[in-house]
Amino acid sequence: MRKLSQWMSLLVCFFMVVTDVCGETNWTAGSDFAVITPEKSTWMAGYASRKKPSEGVASDLYAKAVVLDDGEGHRAAIVTFDLITVPRELRDRVAAKAEELYQIPSESVLLNCSHTHCGPVVRVPEEIVIDIHEEKVADARAYNQKLEQTLIKLIGGAIENSVPSKLTYHRARAAFAMNRRLPSGGTYRNRPNPAGPVDHDVPVLKITDAAGKLTTVLFGYACHNTTLGIFEFSGDYAGFAQTEIEKAHPGVVAMFVMGCGGDQNPYPRRRLDLAMTHGKTLATAVEAALETPAIAVTGPLKTTLSPVEVKYAAGPKREELEKRLTTGNQYTQLHAKRLLHQLETVGKLRSSYSTLVQTFQFGDSLTLVALPGETVVDYALRLKGEFPDRNMWVAGYSNDVFTYLPSERILKEGGYEGGGALIYTSTILHPGPIAAGVEERIIQPVHEALGK
Repeated sequence: MRKLSQWMSLLVCFFMVVTDVCGETNWTAGSDFAVITPEKSTWMAGYASRKKPSEGVASDLYAKAVVLDDGEGHRAAIVTFDLITVPRELRDRVAAKAEELYQIPSESVLLNCSHTHCGPVVRVPEEIVIDIHEEKVADARAYNQKLEQTLIKLIGGAIENSVPSKLTYHRARAAFAMNRRLPSGGTYRNRPNPAGPVDHDVPVLKITDAAGKLTTVLFGYACHNTTLGIFEFSGDYAGFAQTEIEKAHPGVVAMFVMGCGGDQNPYPRRRLDLAMTHGKTLATAVEAALETPAIAVTGPLKTTLSPVEVKYAAGPKREELEKRLTTGNQYTQLHAKRLLHQLETVGKLRSSYSTLVQTFQFGDSLTLVALPGETVVDYALRLKGEFPDRNMWVAGYSNDVFTYLPSERILKEGGYEGGGALIYTSTILHPGPIAAGVEERIIQPVHEALGK
């Protein structure tokens, strides 16, 4: 009888831990948001073929921030926004101010963009670049400065709004993302590939106050935010998903965290109503996730931020660049012209690029990995496979979106994500494809942080 009683006590304790009734982390959390839609017509980012500024607003763009404190001296800020990129210099300035004003260390500040192609140009050229519209650069510089101030203010607002909170993790799935690398004649075309790898997970971090009221929802998905290519500002499907969640839960701040969707597209696409439909689909998946059994998110909160040197394959010689001036499409020619200008003014081409890999570990309950660049799906699938016993949330498009971040497989296959896209980037001059070995360089600091 005594043994039965002991077993019953153990079972009761087990279920109390599972439901986070005992041993709960003393979290405080708060969030804030701001509209960041440009106040005037500006040049838009995302498609090199655009030859004119914006012509209106289909839906507002937002920036949002949540600040988490585990009650043990560890505070972190996650900032998301409806823009195409996270410039590294912007991330560094915001992180420096967060440390100065709010005592949040740089490794605990995460910036993630939704990668909408219906937002303004954000990145200011870091080096001497020719043939960029002067008005485009001026717009980007002015917008960038205002955005920086807004993001810093949002972090402060989230701290002011912080209250004792409970964090839980949930998952569901959404299926409108499809691999877009279709094998064709020995190369890969940007077309729907239903046989290609995908990551349909919808991870959700639910935050409630001490009374159990929902206050903030973070959710992710791995899919290019490119249903649209219109000349009106819009958050695309990710923006519509956030709006749907906030409509269903008045007063709640919904935050979208872009996953490893570099080689994924939403299908069907090209119409505003389709972007709205995909947004509703994703919002419905979030609602479904909230119905699943809660996994208590515990502390302590541990964060890491590791520099990674991404190397390029050997750059083209001057003779090759001069040849490209008269061959290939207009973008190949312009890219060659810019690289030749760099050779003349700087004396050499870039051989590597320094970027960042970040981890957030919530005790043993949840791990959030934030990878840079336009990260392809292979990274998420690999890390989830390598850590099957963890609740692994892998985000791309974080802290420094400098170009496509291909896996080793995609590097070998080539195509747009494997190096073809580099000629369309004007604000950072990439001499050519990224060198082999990049996947291990990116994964290594994650392994080190997680003790693999």
